[in-house]
Order: sequence, then structure tokens, then C-alpha cells
Amino acid sequence: MTEDTDQSKSQSNWPGDEFVRSEMWSQVWFIAPLLLAFTFAFGSLFFASHRVAARANEVIVYCAQDQVYAEAIFKAFEKEAGVKVRAVYDSEAVKTVGLANRLIAERHHPQCDVFWGNEEMRTHQLAAQHIFRETNGWAAFGYRSRRIVINTNRLLFANAPHSLRQLTNSAWRGKFALAYPQFGTTGTHFHALRQLWGDAQWELWCRALAGNKPFLVDGNSVVVKIVAQGEALVGLTDSDDIADAQREGLPVAPLPITPESLLIPNTVAVVRSGPHPQTAERLFAFLQRGETVRRLVAAKALEGVNATEVHTPTLRVNWEHLLHDLEPTTAKLNAIFLR
Repeated sequence: MTEDTDQSKSQSNWPGDEFVRSEMWSQVWFIAPLLLAFTFAFGSLFFASHRVAARANEVIVYCAQDQVYAEAIFKAFEKEAGVKVRAVYDSEAVKTVGLANRLIAERHHPQCDVFWGNEEMRTHQLAAQHIFRETNGWAAFGYRSRRIVINTNRLLFANAPHSLRQLTNSAWRGKFALAYPQFGTTGTHFHALRQLWGDAQWELWCRALAGNKPFLVDGNSVVVKIVAQGEALVGLTDSDDIADAQREGLPVAPLPITPESLLIPNTVAVVRSGPHPQTAERLFAFLQRGETVRRLVAAKALEGVNATEVHTPTLRVNWEHLLHDLEPTTAKLNAIFLR
């Protein structure tokens, strides 16, 4: 009985056998690398899928609207849609031109989903080059206007120039400011004036304007600052930049809209074959909403919700002709104003 019991105990103690332990460890060491490989592969797959999901829940925007206004709109969109906005902004001096050139350079490998333009000319240019999707590629919303701005401490309304042609008079020599007319809304305005006056009269005016020694500066906000400081009495700028200065209590005011004034809508476009088409469509619709546009108007980023609100005649642009003449007109502006 005792012998049988001892034999049973000996058999039940098989893990203590050196040979068996050796076999067990050899199996563990064989399986361990497989387990580690499986764990690594599973983890990599999990995190890769997580990154893909995160990337799918974002939208990349090239934005020419001023960052101070655009960021508030993007935050509202992120909160509502749960989509992360990755925005790329540009400098004021070459704002829309820089972003447009970037979109053209990336046309065969798009990096951007949505283009938010602050003026219309470059959007038409990009659409003509098939940068945007074919159907419902872009839309305009809201508007600003091009205005003459004056320093109200140093100039009475009655004595101000009420026509752009008057800026070539000797009374304004060295006393007015404008942004370089090759870029941004100033460029769009100058191209549109060429259609209004005809090439010959337009070129004479440009040369007379340049000869009257204006302050040529990097951006419309700088124009308003120079006028507010009294370095210039008069400037040519955008309505939102005047509104910004007035909010700061600076002594500036716009002159009324005239037939030489240009209304400037914002634009939004979906880039053809962009990386996030679903989230791009959501932002495209969000920016056109009445609620969004009214928010931009309230912030003075836009002057109004719809250009039909303006009853004074303003410039009407033939965009097909403007784009056809874009390069030679820009070349003339470079020859006249770059010095």
C-alpha cells in the first residue's frame, strides 16, 4: 500500500522531472516569439487604424480669410461636427495669390480639402484650371466692398476725393496709400477698373497714380493704419479693415460706395480629389449657412449677407475676359508700380 502510494506521488510530481521541465521551457521559448509578434502586429494594426480614423475625421483648409475671424468659425464647426480643422493661412501681403499658387502646384497630389477665399478673382482662376471638383465646386457668400478711407481729423468729407480718378490730382500727391495692386483685393479691383475704363484710359490712370507718389504698402490693414496715423490723408482699402480701425477708436471713415467700387464676396471651394471629401462637403455647407455668414457680418469680417442688399451701382466684372487678360494686365501693373 505504501509502495503504491509513493509510486503514485512520484508520478504526480512530473513537473519536477528535469527532462519534463526542459521540454516545457523549450516549448515556452518557442511560443514566446510568436506571442510577441502577434501582440506587436495587433498593436500596430490597432494604432494604424486609430490614426486612419483620426485622419478621416479632419479637414484641411487653405484659408485667405483673416485668421482672427476664421478661427472662431472653425471652432464652431469643430464643436458641431466633431471634425478637426487643420487650417493653413497666408500673409496679408500676398494672401490669396500665395494660396492659389500652392493649390496649382499641388494639383496632381492634392493636400487640401477646402479653399476659403477672401476675394473672387483667384477663385475664378482656380476653377478655370479645374482645381475644384467638377460639380458644385465652389460658391460665393457674403460681401465686403472696396472703399476710399479718410482721416477724419485732418480731412472733411466735402474736401475728400469722391472718385478714384481724382487721386491723380496734385492735391493728393504723396498723401494717399494703397496696397500693391498686383495682389489680393487691390489687384482684383484694378483688373475690374480696366474693364470699366478700357485699356488705354486705365493705363494712363495707373501711370498718373504711380507718379503721384502714393504710399505702396503690404496689405489693406496697413493702408488704414497709415491713414489713421495721418501719414496719408486718404487710402484705398477694404471695408472690413476700416471697420477694424473704427472699433479701435481710430479717426477713419469710409466714403460712400460709387460705380467705381467693387463688391468682394468670400468664396468656398472643394478641392478636386482632396484627401477628406466627406468632411470637406460638411465644411463647404457650413460656411455658406446664413447663421455662419451673419456671424462674420457681426464680427465685421463681412459687410453684408448678400450683395443684393446694395442698391448703388457697382463694378460688374466679366470674369472670362478678366482671366483671359490676367497675365498681361498683371505684367503692366508690375512695370508701373514695382520700383
